[in-house]
Amino acid sequence: MENEYDLGRRSLDRDGLKKAILGKLVYSVGKDPEHATHHDWFLATALAVRDRMVDGWMETTRDIYGKDRKRVYYLSLEFLIGRLLAEGLRNLMIVLPVREALDDLGIDMERVLEAEPDAALGNGGLGRLAACFMESMATLGIAGFGYGIRYENGLFKQGLDDGWQVERPEDWLAFGNPFEFERPEAVHVVRFGGHVREQRDDSGRRTSVWEGGQRVLAVAYDTMIAGYGGNHINTLRLWSAQSGNLVNLEAFNRGDYMQAMSDQVSAESISRVLYPNDATPAGQELRLKQEYFFTTASLQDIIRRHLSMHESLDNLGDHVAIQLNDTHPAIAVPELMRLLIDEHGHDFEPALAITRSVIHYTNHTLMPEALERWPVQLLENLLPRHMQLIYDINAHILGELRRRPDNDDPFLGDVSVIDEGYGRAVRMGHLAFLGSRRVNGVSALHTDLMKKTVFRNLHRYFPERIVNETNGITPRRWLLGCNPPLSSLVSAVIGDGWITDAGQLGQLESSLDDTHFLDQFAAAKRHNKERLARLVEREAGIAIDPDSLFDIQIKR
Repeated sequence: MENEYDLGRRSLDRDGLKKAILGKLVYSVGKDPEHATHHDWFLATALAVRDRMVDGWMETTRDIYGKDRKRVYYLSLEFLIGRLLAEGLRNLMIVLPVREALDDLGIDMERVLEAEPDAALGNGGLGRLAACFMESMATLGIAGFGYGIRYENGLFKQGLDDGWQVERPEDWLAFGNPFEFERPEAVHVVRFGGHVREQRDDSGRRTSVWEGGQRVLAVAYDTMIAGYGGNHINTLRLWSAQSGNLVNLEAFNRGDYMQAMSDQVSAESISRVLYPNDATPAGQELRLKQEYFFTTASLQDIIRRHLSMHESLDNLGDHVAIQLNDTHPAIAVPELMRLLIDEHGHDFEPALAITRSVIHYTNHTLMPEALERWPVQLLENLLPRHMQLIYDINAHILGELRRRPDNDDPFLGDVSVIDEGYGRAVRMGHLAFLGSRRVNGVSALHTDLMKKTVFRNLHRYFPERIVNETNGITPRRWLLGCNPPLSSLVSAVIGDGWITDAGQLGQLESSLDDTHFLDQFAAAKRHNKERLARLVEREAGIAIDPDSLFDIQIKR
């Protein structure tokens, strides 16, 4: 007799998906279909969809390794990826059969989709851009790999008390995340504080040894990012902070329970909250810890992967491109230098050349005061070896510029990584600029203004470094996913090529005077207004007339 709950991991048809979802509900979630909640059905559906991504994920990974393809690593403090089930259904092109399978089971797919918590991994445009890049790289078949932090509580969940906003923890991981895979074998050690000791190795070469201080473990969690069509599936690797010393038994046994758990609390706070308040010295230290934590874990991971395929790091730039999303991971410049010099025996100048061959930096702000600056004293206390390397990098570059015939000494203070005014601080934007192969703005206008304002003098000395890469959004989420009625209309008029080539949307211009098209366009808009009105009435108890003008502003 055929097993009613056979997994059928490769099946994408209605009946196969129905069996798979039931199988996951019973054997993975552990629930009887008669008593399952919508969240239970979400977990079962998510696990069934995840199964259908794994084969493609592994095939993509084998292909990248087999062909030794150049990899693009995207480092971002935020990834606003949203709900993954809907995106998985859409990009595997199984929205309809899953809907039909759930209908057969008497389950409303919309309620299942709504049961998924929104991943609290980002705040706004910076994080959404990162998520769009990850999805677009997968759709284009680029060997992309994202790195960030697995925040347990994200930014905050908004509440209102007597008309005032209150911030509450966003516990999106309370019931687990069915889309992630923990990688306990992918653990890297992260050090804070301590001191630097100088010594000479067996060949007489002077070396620096960073030792002592706090040791934190970065544990990897992988999420699959499927491109449209499911033919190429990349990885988003998020780091969770854990203590190397889970409990101080001596303190515990003498009844000092707070002290016994202090190492664990201190370590886990690093991946607890997105953007901790940095108005206090403790908040500043935690923010810098976050940035260094995920950056060093990612760089160690990149180097480990490269050395599994190649004997040397000399050719790192031929096989690796690292994109820094804003200045948050700018500490990657001295950290990669540290790994190359202290851990792998490179001299300073070759290490700087390798660093500049792989790192690229996306600037998001034109306001100098909005660019990150870290007090020198904080860096010396928390990352003493990096502060040494920042001084070395700065002295080396300023020395090069002084020797140039076009040198103009008054401008060198503006180029320096160290800001000597209003308390000595490290300009992280300058550090990212000087350590990168290319620096890009997010639009043509932004790039032009960047050359004339925030990086004016840097551009004067390095005119080839700033380039424009206009940022955009993926039409799979922001049209195909967000607006199915309009998407269906567009595809009926110009075909579905626009889903992977947004430039084809320009073909709609020929329909601007077509009354039939305009009537259908208005009908799609009306459908969405009615849908929103039903949502508002259900959630807020307020009835809205769909014929009224909707003026909506959304900014997370």
